[in-house]
Amino acid sequence: MKHITKVLLIALCVGTCLPGSWAKPLKKMRVTVNAAGVERNNTIASLDLSGYEVPAGKEIVVVNAADKSVCLSQLEQCDIDGTTLYWRIDGALAANETREYIIETQNAQAEKNLVMNITRDRMRNLILTQNGQKVLQYNVAMARLPHGADPVFSRNGYIHPAWSPAGNVLTNINAADHMHHYGIWNPWTMVEYDGTIYDLWNIGDKKGTVLFDSLYTTRTGDLFADIVVGHQHLIFQPQKEQVVNTIESIVKITPKKRINIMDEFIDMRVWNSGQPGYLWDFVSDLIPATELPVLLKAYRYAGFGWRATADWTNENVVMMTSEGKSRPEIDGTNARWIYVTGMSPKGPSGILFMGYPENQNFPEPLRIWDQNANGGRGDAFINFAPTKNVDWELKAGESYRLRYRMFMFDGSITPEKAEAIWQDFAKPVKVTIK
Repeated sequence: MKHITKVLLIALCVGTCLPGSWAKPLKKMRVTVNAAGVERNNTIASLDLSGYEVPAGKEIVVVNAADKSVCLSQLEQCDIDGTTLYWRIDGALAANETREYIIETQNAQAEKNLVMNITRDRMRNLILTQNGQKVLQYNVAMARLPHGADPVFSRNGYIHPAWSPAGNVLTNINAADHMHHYGIWNPWTMVEYDGTIYDLWNIGDKKGTVLFDSLYTTRTGDLFADIVVGHQHLIFQPQKEQVVNTIESIVKITPKKRINIMDEFIDMRVWNSGQPGYLWDFVSDLIPATELPVLLKAYRYAGFGWRATADWTNENVVMMTSEGKSRPEIDGTNARWIYVTGMSPKGPSGILFMGYPENQNFPEPLRIWDQNANGGRGDAFINFAPTKNVDWELKAGESYRLRYRMFMFDGSITPEKAEAIWQDFAKPVKVTIK
């Protein structure tokens, strides 16, 4: 939880801060990286460089002090957590191993083809790519609904499609059984504001919705591509009944006023991880938008959810959690991670979802559909639901963060592999300036 104003958070997300007189030019420095007791492979290291600036015409380079190899690296400037340098440590890193790296500047190189990039489709939706292959699409355009659907079900600000490396689509939207399901998305179900309960998940009830508001930042490079967007969590507040005279009759209507009760800033980042799959992060910062608090009341589903492709049913879906629970016994249990696999047109694929230790109510309760869901079809749906069994009050003027990591893969995954990926996420390497 952070105390931060909306204006400051927007400025940080947009990257509008400029080096001041306090910033000093970055010179050559030597750092040590310690594995911190976790065995790793192709891990990402980071270093806070908020007190430094890169001289004009220069760029940062990270060099392995032992073999002089240059690491993949990328600088993130002026986001909510400050200016940070990231680099990839290639290969295996033993649990107690320490390596040294040299961080220095060199003349900026000519522009080259980016490994991690962002493109747009004809509707201006954002597609994050790796080596030219689509990884995930964030939608700024309002969804085009199936014929005959109530327009209230249309929204934006969700991820679909998300692809496996082989090109299998792993998400589903506007399924006939749950028109309000939107790929990978994160509304809240039982929201109390000013003494009234609103539902922003089941948008067919017409009590509220969540919509894309602004695109603040896009970043591309050799190590990651990411976007920072803003959402508004809107309630529909009934107003005084009105009488409208039409040509044919007199009609009574109750107009609804839209009120933004909560701002959300989301950073979606795809890493060039060197792993046989797509690794990406979803970081959400929630801030009440008025002077009143927002109470996210306990309910069996709410928050970060995923509706899987319709190809996945009880005939081919496998689920497993960090606690060793399989699909029939998962719902209502808590877990650090959960993976789901299924059969798709281009072969088996899956997603590993991971929660972060600092998340609300960690390890978070899970809401999943078991093998008998949807009249026995057994479609796959999972949800990290921090408010499944407890209320969560968001106070005005405070910022609340939820952080998740996903690994999308083809083939299968073992619990041991899933645990190793989560450990690397939850317990990053320790970096020290010498």
